[in-house]
Amino acid sequence: MAETSLFCGLNRPKDPANMTELEKKHTPVIECPDNVKAGEPFQVKIKVGEIPHIMEEGHHIQWIDLYSGENFNARIDLTPVFTRAEVTITLQKSGKHRTSILRVIERCNLHGQWEATKEITVSE
Repeated sequence: MAETSLFCGLNRPKDPANMTELEKKHTPVIECPDNVKAGEPFQVKIKVGEIPHIMEEGHHIQWIDLYSGENFNARIDLTPVFTRAEVTITLQKSGKHRTSILRVIERCNLHGQWEATKEITVSE
């Protein structure tokens, strides 16, 4: 059987309840309220890895993207050595949809793209 490359598509933990060390260092962690009010700003904190990812010249996180469902919200480009793979973004949701899936994709220069999601509820 051919080995799958980390650069083929989006990487996700195979078993979120029992992640490997590689998965713990690369899977984005999304911290925000589970419930938000329509029209009111709220903060979304994103950090790469349950175990903080290193940011060295030879091994680092290049960027972090945030989506609400399929809608692009923000991209943060990171520089090795001088930045941490951790950001806080302020979002505001309309009341049009009662739930929203926040989706984060990040790219490690050595281990490809990793994705995480979190569902939030939007109330009036």
